[in-house]
Amino acid sequence: MKSGVFVGSFDPFTIGHDSIVTRALGLFDRLVIGVVGDQVHKPDMAPATERMKAIQELYADEARIEVKPYYGLAVDFAREQGAQYIIKGVRSVKDFEYEREQADINRQISGIETVLLFAEPRYASVSSSVVRELRHFGRDVEEFLPKKHKNNK
Repeated sequence: MKSGVFVGSFDPFTIGHDSIVTRALGLFDRLVIGVVGDQVHKPDMAPATERMKAIQELYADEARIEVKPYYGLAVDFAREQGAQYIIKGVRSVKDFEYEREQADINRQISGIETVLLFAEPRYASVSSSVVRELRHFGRDVEEFLPKKHKNNK
């Protein structure tokens, strides 16, 4: 069984994240979405349980997806989950360079490969940071948040 982990703070989980998950499901038998735990000190970050609940509700009908908190290195989390791959989304050249360097180090220290999925062009400007900022200034952000999935199988 091919398993992958998709890790992030997901504060909030956006349509861009959803696109990566949906596309990763075509590549993996099992996908664990690892939500960074509350040990990360980001101003105004929603509690991990709240972020996890939103993602669990989104994929409630998809048995191949699990949502779990993670602490520490992504490669350690991947090993704990029995995953052979880390899935990362890339929106720009800047993202690519950062993720490429991390992928190289992760492979060196663990043997775990990273699969980079490029953002669909329509989502290339969507980020959790932008959504948080828009929300902070009272803007409606629903268009940037995914809708609940129905199991099509």
